[in-house]
Amino acid sequence: MSPRLPVLTFHKIDESPSVISFPPELFGNFMEKLTRNGYRTLNLTDAVEIFHRGAPIPEKAFVLTFDDGYRSVFREAFPVMKRHGLTATVFLTVGDPSGPGGRLPPLDGSEMLSWAEVLEMRDEGISFGAHTLTHPDLTRLGEEKTEYEIVKSKEIIEGVLGEPVRSFAYPYGRYDERSMGIAGRFFDCACSDELGLITPESNRFALERVDAYYLKNERLTGLMLSRLFPYYVRLRNVPRKILRRLAGR
Repeated sequence: MSPRLPVLTFHKIDESPSVISFPPELFGNFMEKLTRNGYRTLNLTDAVEIFHRGAPIPEKAFVLTFDDGYRSVFREAFPVMKRHGLTATVFLTVGDPSGPGGRLPPLDGSEMLSWAEVLEMRDEGISFGAHTLTHPDLTRLGEEKTEYEIVKSKEIIEGVLGEPVRSFAYPYGRYDERSMGIAGRFFDCACSDELGLITPESNRFALERVDAYYLKNERLTGLMLSRLFPYYVRLRNVPRKILRRLAGR
């Protein structure tokens, strides 16, 4: 069987009823459970390069990602990651470049990271990727606007960090050939919302991930320790594929 690597996706780490929220206590228990059992994180771009070279993936490796750049990642997830020696990639929705620059503009009414918090996390080994300026569905934009949303967000983050931004995540995970082609010109890899584990056959500009929505209790997080986990992910993907066919996606 081809090697398979889980890339876990989180958004908000809080107690709100939002579909993209994940409880802080459960997140802490989940990370503690994984590290206690010998699991360790790989940086996303490092993992993609390992697959590209055909090198073996370290046993019990996984990748952590956070989309959007909510402040709860700094408040709730970052201390947990520091405590357990974990790394992650946080994809930032940076806002209109003409707007104020101290904190990322609110998304869905939620407080976002400040650039000071981004730099503090970077100094502790957290990586940052681009997630556009305003979080649009790129499949509904023209080519010029799509490229502006993608490339300008990359430039803004690089200007703050003073280093290359190598990864991208499509807003809502939605992409098409045009947006994937743009991502391929400016990044080393890009994440989609395709539900699955990455393998040597994965498209590095439409990487599969496992959304934390499917891991929202102690029993489900425990599946990560089991050989059943790849089968669970595959099973959860069946209704998604059916719904997308019906929706014409």
